[in-house]
Amino acid sequence: MFQFIDDGTITSVNGFKAAGIHCGIKKRKKDLALIYSERSCNAAGTFTLNKVKAAPILISKKIIENKNKVKCILINSGNANACTGEQGHNDAIRVQEHLAAKLGLDPREVLISSTGVIGQPLPMETVLNGINKIYDIVSYDGGLDAAEAIMTTDLRIKSYALKVRLSVGTITIGGICKGSGMIMPNMATMLAFITTDAEIDQPVLQELLSDTVDQSFNKITVDGDTSTNDMVILLANGVSGININKHTYDYKLFAEALSAICEEMAKSIVVDGEGATKLIEVSVNNAKTLKDADKIAKSIANSPLVKTAFNGGDANWGRIISAAGKSGADFNPLKAEIYFNDLPIMMPNYRIVIDELKAAAILNLDQFSVSLDLNDGEFSTTWWTCDFSQEYVKINANYRT
Repeated sequence: MFQFIDDGTITSVNGFKAAGIHCGIKKRKKDLALIYSERSCNAAGTFTLNKVKAAPILISKKIIENKNKVKCILINSGNANACTGEQGHNDAIRVQEHLAAKLGLDPREVLISSTGVIGQPLPMETVLNGINKIYDIVSYDGGLDAAEAIMTTDLRIKSYALKVRLSVGTITIGGICKGSGMIMPNMATMLAFITTDAEIDQPVLQELLSDTVDQSFNKITVDGDTSTNDMVILLANGVSGININKHTYDYKLFAEALSAICEEMAKSIVVDGEGATKLIEVSVNNAKTLKDADKIAKSIANSPLVKTAFNGGDANWGRIISAAGKSGADFNPLKAEIYFNDLPIMMPNYRIVIDELKAAAILNLDQFSVSLDLNDGEFSTTWWTCDFSQEYVKINANYRT
């Protein structure tokens, strides 16, 4: 009931405009993005659980919690405005107020977001001049420019949209995101901005987003680090005139479509992981509880030993069962089975049935799955991770240069 749009983006959604420009925070690349809705939106958001939160997070989180209507989101890249104290907070407020004045809005209608280097003051003159340039050039063709402007170490633009056929008509969902390293629930140095022309009450919108994020963005990991700046924002402007109410068939269809686009964005972050060469799906099946399943999948997906083995195409199954064992989950290792794709590796009672040549061939693919069947219950989960390469070290050793 939904279909992805070729070259889709946030401005594939009716009533949304966007722009992305280079304002001077970075040396050459685009670094300022603006997403703007012609109509006021209901807004939902999820935010980092890191105790160290950047100033834009605190400001935008309060707007969402107060259920304020929202008209736009301003995002800068290259500077996180995190760990910048009172000055950073005042700078963020000034940025918000400056854009609001340009657009004739109440500052509470303006969400703000930053990503980049931590601990450096926001270059205010540069950002304010950027606002002076960007506020009146937003367009229906600006979604991809905005997606480019929020990137930091990303190697590719991450932009998607899909059409959803409901019982009373068709609505659209669009999204852009950024993230490559410092990726780990809850959540990561990732930003995601999602738009829809459906009309959805704010409490329902928030519930939809929270549930979806838990099954997508909160099940990816690149390196196990949680950031100070991450957020996922969902704006619904209602331009389609189609209202989506809870406990209806259309609600179910919308939830499925939202899940699909968020999962696609989440996986795109892992694929673009710093130095990553492989996308690995980690499935844990038949656990006693969902909590146990997630603990084990997270432990495997985060293990540097597992991830380096994957990079080298080494079918080192011992690292996988060891990572499961240290997770703190309740399971009986003697019942466990391990598979690479559909290839059996380890059977119950540690019976090793690995075909080294076939296993190595799977691990040298760009994408593959690792499954751990616990044979101990009825709960399952899926996470996504990537391998660790030498390039990851190079990127993060020189991030500020």
